[in-house]
Amino acid sequence: MRAPFLLLGVASCALAALPDGRPHGNMAPSAAIPRVSIPKDTPVTSQNGTTLPAYSTVYRFKQLIDHNNPSLGTFNQRYWHTYEFYQAGGPIILFTPGEIAADGYYGYLTNTTINGMIAQQQHGATIVLEHRFFGTSNPKSDLSAQSLKLLTVQQAINDLAYFAQNVVLPMPGGNQVTPDKAPWILMGGSYSGALTSWTMVNKPGIFWAGYASSAVVQAITPFWQYFDPIRQFMPQNCSADVQAVTAYVDQVLNGNSTTAITQLKSVFGLSGLSHSDDFAGALRNNLWEWQSLQPDSGTGGAFQAFCDKLEVKNGVSAPASGWGLNTALQAWGNYWNQSYYTALCGGSDAETCLGTYDVVDEPFWTDPTLGNAARSWSWLVCNELGFFQDGAPTNQPTLVSRIIQPAYDLRQCAHWFPSQFPNAAAQMPNTTVTNTRYQGWNVAVDRLFFANGKRDPWRDATVSSDFYTRQSTSMQPIAVSDGFHCSDMSKKNAMDATVAAVQTQALASMKTWLGQWKPNGTISTSVVPFVQSHPSSSPSPSVAVPKRVNVWLKSSG
Repeated sequence: MRAPFLLLGVASCALAALPDGRPHGNMAPSAAIPRVSIPKDTPVTSQNGTTLPAYSTVYRFKQLIDHNNPSLGTFNQRYWHTYEFYQAGGPIILFTPGEIAADGYYGYLTNTTINGMIAQQQHGATIVLEHRFFGTSNPKSDLSAQSLKLLTVQQAINDLAYFAQNVVLPMPGGNQVTPDKAPWILMGGSYSGALTSWTMVNKPGIFWAGYASSAVVQAITPFWQYFDPIRQFMPQNCSADVQAVTAYVDQVLNGNSTTAITQLKSVFGLSGLSHSDDFAGALRNNLWEWQSLQPDSGTGGAFQAFCDKLEVKNGVSAPASGWGLNTALQAWGNYWNQSYYTALCGGSDAETCLGTYDVVDEPFWTDPTLGNAARSWSWLVCNELGFFQDGAPTNQPTLVSRIIQPAYDLRQCAHWFPSQFPNAAAQMPNTTVTNTRYQGWNVAVDRLFFANGKRDPWRDATVSSDFYTRQSTSMQPIAVSDGFHCSDMSKKNAMDATVAAVQTQALASMKTWLGQWKPNGTISTSVVPFVQSHPSSSPSPSVAVPKRVNVWLKSSG
């Protein structure tokens, strides 16, 4: 079985309690982009055969500490760069991985990604820029609440714009490629895909075009919809049994029998958890494993192992209705006891691994040491973004206990930042301001390409949400594959024909849009307007290609 959580997207931190790097097992995964691996010593050559610096070469840009007060000076913001495909007049392609240290993301410089595919087609140069307060790109010397006041969506947007307008790139003519002299393309996925959309709304005229993959443009506090695409596309028998067990968990935990609650926890080997909501929240971990799936995942992943443990008995798979509560409950509990708990928690006891109440004995809550990506991401989530992955309302089917509601997450915000959230129950993330300022689902920007996956658990925060209807247009296409989270960003996922079609459509759009660019941002009137190659009039637009279903998902019903 593949080790769980490898791609949950939460970077390791100084006080990580779990093998996957998260501080505790009831912290939801971030929206981070999957890494794309390349050998560190891969040779790099320019178009004329000149040997170039390795992809792993780190550069530093003097970024403003505070865009509202430039007198505070600058900090070193790391970036990676190559011009292996560049020819004079080509685009500059800027990408940030978002809420994670960027060390492992220089693969996005290469043509193993959509970034490099665009660069190769259009003779462009690629850049990976680290987000402020992640990795070593820190405006302040710690991650205290006072320092993190400089970690806002707007400051991050300003960073991208200021970088584009002021960087001197380490390449021939690198001082002559500012956005008034060369077309810039802003790219991102997930949260950084949202940043792409938000930046083009907030800073018009700087980036000529944008590519936003799985872009979570709509900030949502009670984001129970995270689990809805999982419910729709996971094997039906597994979905039915998970829902049955979850309903039983809620029935027991909402009851008055201490004995029944203790017995239920013991089924999963979690008798050591003092609080029922921590127990209910812990069961989300098996569902969070879905976020690591990609078209080439095969059958060895942790999510597949989970469903197989529930649904395969004596070599026979359950019908679509599942085995039912009694069998599923015991099978789920056995899975935790026999292998999953150790893979998740290592040698930690249940309270250390999954508890969210003990602030005194678990200093990761308040330790401000640099390099703690979980703390920086929590600041954004608690203040501006929400994305609390909780149980569904009573009028919706749910895979997750309805005991887990925003109050559970808000209490954790107060643990992380007690001075910022003295009354956590009354301090919801200010998602209304975020959505109003940056247009959320209502974004209307020319030359912005959205790429989404039907099986992405973050889909309902994107413009392909089942809960909000958007139409694809030639100037703001919305292309949807059968893929998962940011599947379209990696060339290897083109093994899925629907992902390949999205990438092909994106390359066509970029070719047309870049053909319209002129210095100083004027549009050439001699270019024929782009006609979308895959029009769609459905509420959730999709690419018109034959449907391909992940082999494991298909064979499991």
